[in-house]
Amino acid sequence: MKRRPRRSVPATLTALVLLAGCVVVAAIAVQLILGQAPWADYHAIAAALHGTHWNQLAPALAGGAAAVFGSLMLLCGILPGKRTILPLAGDLESGVSRRSYRSTLRAAASDVDGITGVKLKLKHRKVTVKVFTRRTGTTGLADAVREAISRRVDQIEPATRPAVKVKVQAVRSPS
Repeated sequence: MKRRPRRSVPATLTALVLLAGCVVVAAIAVQLILGQAPWADYHAIAAALHGTHWNQLAPALAGGAAAVFGSLMLLCGILPGKRTILPLAGDLESGVSRRSYRSTLRAAASDVDGITGVKLKLKHRKVTVKVFTRRTGTTGLADAVREAISRRVDQIEPATRPAVKVKVQAVRSPS
């Protein structure tokens, strides 16, 4: 099970740009049908466009912007995103959400005696944990957090076991 995120942000952005263009064209068409003066004069726009050459700055910038926007939308559609469901070991098609996996590991780290705060980053094959403590002596605290997280990872049994990196930051400095 390797669920990937939906591409809702690029799709929504593209749809809004197209919708805005359609609304402008429809509004101008309705104004022309009703015999009112349109927001944008077709003849003025056509004259400005016919007077513009391809080697001028404005068409080059507009074309470049359209090419960059199109390339970004294409890359968003082609490249896979982070998995939303991480596969678990075993024969069954089972998985755990990234959010619950991260919060479970964060809870395991915060259960260690002396830890006052935890920041946890979950990457593809690596868990980076930054723990905060009020202790002045932090000897062995990183190993205790690493052991607690490793035990929790063993209980969860993900398909790929992540490497655990722990950094301890003392809030107080030793006097």
